[in-house]
Amino acid sequence: MLEKVYGSAVFGIEATTITVEVNIDKGIGYHLVGLPDNAVRESSYRISAALNNNGYKLPGKKITINMAPADLRKEGAAYDLTLAMGILAASNQIKSDGIENYLIMGELSLDGSLQPIKGALPIAIKAREEGYQYLILPEKNAKEAAIVNDLQVLGVSTIMEVINHFEGKELIEPTIIDTRAEFYKNIDFPEFDFSDVKGQESIKRCMEIAAAGGHNIILIGPPGSGKTMLAKRLPSILPPMTLHEALETTKIHSVVGKTKDHGLLCERPFRSPHHTISDVALVGGGQYPQPGEISLSHNGVLFLDELPEFKRTVLEVMRQPLEDREVTISRARFTVTYPSSFMLVASMNPSPSGFFNDGKNPLASSPQEMQRYLGRISGPLLDRIDIHIEVTPVPFEKLSDERKGESSVEIRKRVTDGREIQTKRFADFENIHYNAQMNVKQIRKFCKLSDESKNLLKTAMEKLNLSARAYDRILKVSRTIADLENVTDISPNHISEAIQYRSLDREGWLG
Repeated sequence: MLEKVYGSAVFGIEATTITVEVNIDKGIGYHLVGLPDNAVRESSYRISAALNNNGYKLPGKKITINMAPADLRKEGAAYDLTLAMGILAASNQIKSDGIENYLIMGELSLDGSLQPIKGALPIAIKAREEGYQYLILPEKNAKEAAIVNDLQVLGVSTIMEVINHFEGKELIEPTIIDTRAEFYKNIDFPEFDFSDVKGQESIKRCMEIAAAGGHNIILIGPPGSGKTMLAKRLPSILPPMTLHEALETTKIHSVVGKTKDHGLLCERPFRSPHHTISDVALVGGGQYPQPGEISLSHNGVLFLDELPEFKRTVLEVMRQPLEDREVTISRARFTVTYPSSFMLVASMNPSPSGFFNDGKNPLASSPQEMQRYLGRISGPLLDRIDIHIEVTPVPFEKLSDERKGESSVEIRKRVTDGREIQTKRFADFENIHYNAQMNVKQIRKFCKLSDESKNLLKTAMEKLNLSARAYDRILKVSRTIADLENVTDISPNHISEAIQYRSLDREGWLG
């Protein structure tokens, strides 16, 4: 007898429906075709044990299973439940009325219990798109999948619950989630607050500008000056995620199985990979493509501590994602694109010892050592970082001051107001929401300068020998500074402040 059941394969961050055709005929054997990987081939052992331990069995006949489309590789153990239900239906061990309305996924344990799977959210989105009424998957994934409306998500703990559901003995209650209510309920304020930071007023100002315009920023300073402390607090002043951003972010984290049972991710991601990371781990890819750290940072912050310690090849692969805000992985057998619209926050010491030009410190490095150290970071990469700022150690008087600084809530209010101005400005443009995303055409339209501002910028360009890309960065940052002041025109003061935030372009920037 032939029976068809339906599952789903996740490729990139999108799902594709898989038709599992199970045919049981005279003879003996178990044949699984349709480009399955080893984990899928091993499913027969898990299915056999799970069925035996629950009073059912693999039929002692010739079982042929085709997973279509046959040219798409199927990987992972998430098809166990799909295959098991197909075998039970084809061998008439259970009723299969209406099974064509279900999309079924789940990894089986030997006792018949179900383990969570990856990619529940994109699977649910695809199931709704293709008109399935029900989605059966492990209970731990149900909350995440139920974010998708107009689809009945049935979370189960064991294969017996699924069997009893089809037999009509005990129907599974669908998981109901009010997506908007869940979103607003889960919005929580980050634990790190700018009120904990002593002094560093100019650096806080830089972080506010970076957050308001979505600008990439690099912090340069000796050990203990507070670079990491400041970077960890940046998410606390970013505008809250919109529902669309939360869904988009959850979808990426779902593919790598990092949502667990939280459902919708409502806090902006903060990723801080170690400097030994490989280029594949950073941008994504691999034999079975997975999102990398830059995609897991989508709609959030990617923090690279001690930037020169990262391998140069790793840093160079970030150049295209920083410009395009997406990363495309191309191999002989596949091409996949991941979104990667993130804020890059980098930190570094000014020299190998960290104490360049500090005559009081015996570890002070020479200018030549410093240049070699800075040479590990390419000019094109630095050009893609809008704000360069020096972080100096906080003096004892400020460290011992008991008074609290300005809180993240107050700073976030100004940042959010600045972002609202940008949202209205770019309302007619697709995929542009804040100043850092402007292309050359939009820069020319929205960053018009007076003659005085042009002369000031021209002088800075000539003296600092800035590149054309650095010129655009200065204009973008100037636009953000003006937005924070809620003024339409970019003044010379805005240009002057933006130029100050190009520390690595200036000669003797630490001298």
